[in-house]
Amino acid sequence: MTKAEVIKLLKEGAGLDSLAQAENAYNTLFSLLARTLKDGDSISISGFGSFKPVERAARKGRNPRTGEEIHIPKSVAVKFTPSKALKESL
Repeated sequence: MTKAEVIKLLKEGAGLDSLAQAENAYNTLFSLLARTLKDGDSISISGFGSFKPVERAARKGRNPRTGEEIHIPKSVAVKFTPSKALKESL
């Protein structure tokens, strides 16, 4: 599903007057989610799941083409854990 499709469904489902309002709601929601995760906080959406930032430690890896050992720096990733209700609905 594309962003445009989500915005259209959001407009219809929430009874908004225009696609611009739906796009604003979409952008606001995802910017809030991104900012919360960037601050290191987790997000829990009842009936859907939770998002949590997790740190990955620095480690050594191998270049698959040459076999040369490389350094992979530490990073932060987002872990999603689906709720029980979501898992059961799938």
